[in-house]
Parts: sequence; structure tokens; C-alpha cells
Amino acid sequence: MIKEAIGTGETVMEALADAKAQLGLDDLDQVDYEVIQRATKKVLGLFGGNPAKVKVTVEMNNTADVAEDFLRNVIKAMKLSNIEITSEKNEDSAVFNIEGEDVGFVIGRRGETLDALQYLTSLVANHVENSYFKITVNTGNYREKRENTLEILGRKLAFKAVKSGKKSSLEPMNPYERRIIHTAVQKVKGAISWSEGENANRHVVIGPDPKVRNNRGYNNRGRNYNKNNSAPKANPDRKPLDESNGSGLYGRID
Repeated sequence: MIKEAIGTGETVMEALADAKAQLGLDDLDQVDYEVIQRATKKVLGLFGGNPAKVKVTVEMNNTADVAEDFLRNVIKAMKLSNIEITSEKNEDSAVFNIEGEDVGFVIGRRGETLDALQYLTSLVANHVENSYFKITVNTGNYREKRENTLEILGRKLAFKAVKSGKKSSLEPMNPYERRIIHTAVQKVKGAISWSEGENANRHVVIGPDPKVRNNRGYNNRGRNYNKNNSAPKANPDRKPLDESNGSGLYGRID
């Protein structure tokens, strides 16, 4: 990516420093530059006079390319040789798809390795120009399949909660996956979901909605909700809980 800037100053060196600053470069960085205009003094200190102008042109690292190089180096360090990476790069995002015989090692248990690769690659990408750049690391349509599986699981446990009047706890998940579960539960009348635990142990709990009195499990079994069988008064408007801050997996990474 080619970038250029025109700096101004009382001297050529000051103009050069101004151009470097506009490009986010350090004053000590070596660059090629063109003197467009040398400074001229005012006549009698009152008339005319012009500042110096310098044009700096540099080839900056493309964010998507930097991210791809990092991802390839990590895969190489994992000693996974039978792997191919294809990419789809846009102005503010990039999708990297990983295929090959050893792709199972890339996915890891419940997609944890794949998530870690995406997180680390996102960290690198977002520090290239200190601006938000969305990174997605996928393999085949794994993430789509995972999302579909979680949605089915959420709805299944929601119906179970409505029928039995009991709550169920799921395994720990990242914020993005918890949101998928929450969204699926919202589609089942009589069920609600909330999150419990801290950090890596944060997980979703699905239970009957105490506000819905025609709950099948509540009426047929004649249960009275006590402190051990009730859900917290969370999400009363039944809106999907956005634990990912609307920014995809792990949220925005600065």
C-alpha cells in the first residue's frame, strides 16, 4: 500500500518531520522525500514569504497482508505442513479459510484452537494502523455448522425448560457463542437464558420464565418456584443478550 503526505515547516527538515508524523512514522525513520518548495523569508519581515514543503512517499504494510503473514507463520510453527490458506481481503476486513489434511489440529476441541488463531491474528491486524480491522479465521464452513449446532441446542434446552420447569447449564463458551444461545432461547416462549460464572468459566443457563404462568411444566406438575428452581430476573424484555458487544467473536480488539 502506497501512502504519501506533504509536510510544511519553516525549514526543509521541519517540513520532513511534519510529513513523517502524518504517516505515523518516527522522526528517525529513513524515508525518500521530495522537496516541493524551499522556505522563503518575508520581505522586510512583512510581505511574501513561504514555508518549506516536502513530499514523502512510502510503501506501508497492508493490514490484511500483515495478518496473513502472521497466520501463516503460526501454522508453520505448529508444524502443520498439509495446510492451505486462502483469503478474501476487503478495505476493513479479511477472511482466511484454512483447508488441508491437518485441519482438525487447527480447529481443536470445540473450536478453541481456531478461536485462538482468530483472536491472535486480530490483535496483530488491529495494531498495524491502530484502527479496527475485522478478522475471520475459518475452515470450510465450520463456524456456520457450529452456529447451527448451538442454535439447535439452545432451542432444544429451551423447550425442555418449558416442559420440565427445570433449568440447564451449558458448557463454558466465548461471548459470541453465548449470544447465539441467548438468541435461540428468545424464540421459545416460556423460556429465558442468562449467563453465570467468570472469565473462562462463563456459561449460559437456560430455564423456565417465571413470568409465563401457562408454562406447561408449571401447570401440569403443579410446581411452585422456590429459590433453588427460579431464574434470575434478567432480560425482562426478552431481547437477545449481546455479550459480544455487537462486534463478533471476542468483541472489538483494540
